[in-house]
Amino acid sequence: MEKPIVLSLGGSLIAPKDIDARFLRQFIALIRAYAKRGCRFAIICGGGMTARKYQQAAKKIARLDNEALDWVGIEATRLNAFLLMKLFRGDAEEAIIYDPSRPFRFKKGIVVASGWKPGRSTDYDAVLIAKRLKADTIINMSNIDHVYSADPKTHRNARPLHSLSWKEYRRMAGNTWIAGLSLPFDPIAAKEAQASGMSVRIIGKDLRNFRDILNGGKWEGTVIS
Repeated sequence: MEKPIVLSLGGSLIAPKDIDARFLRQFIALIRAYAKRGCRFAIICGGGMTARKYQQAAKKIARLDNEALDWVGIEATRLNAFLLMKLFRGDAEEAIIYDPSRPFRFKKGIVVASGWKPGRSTDYDAVLIAKRLKADTIINMSNIDHVYSADPKTHRNARPLHSLSWKEYRRMAGNTWIAGLSLPFDPIAAKEAQASGMSVRIIGKDLRNFRDILNGGKWEGTVIS
């Protein structure tokens, strides 16, 4: 893959409850192996359960508005990004991308980013970074393996969708971002990706699936374009 690979990495994979050391060890080994082959990776870290735990605790203690809760979540993404950068042990840029609207250093094969500002998730930051790197595809890895016809947690007959348009996806996802919202791709990011002519691949957490994409093979998930 000639263009940089922009990966929106869900915090649910970094710390589903506690830090998932096994996943991170395998993920880092995979990224390193392909970086040595010349692939370049921009990895944007979500906040996941860490963010939600802090947001839930904050709501129990004080009456905070959505912006304040978003800032709590953003700090969790920064913690996850710092952890990931350090685990690469010098193979990644030491300067984490905190503001994707500004130029950033990308001399090494790996750069790590976190959340930026309230009103959107790290999916939106991934779109801005993809635009800056002139990448037209974002890979979205999380604990969600497809876009479904309905919420599979509450609808037994929900079926996985293998492809859909941005118009179709945005009709399903709505247009509003709320701190802690859990969707395959956040609505604000979806609007920006559609306007930029990008596609997103929702692929779940299976690293073999991710490897298949890197190898140009068949993979399982949903394409939104």
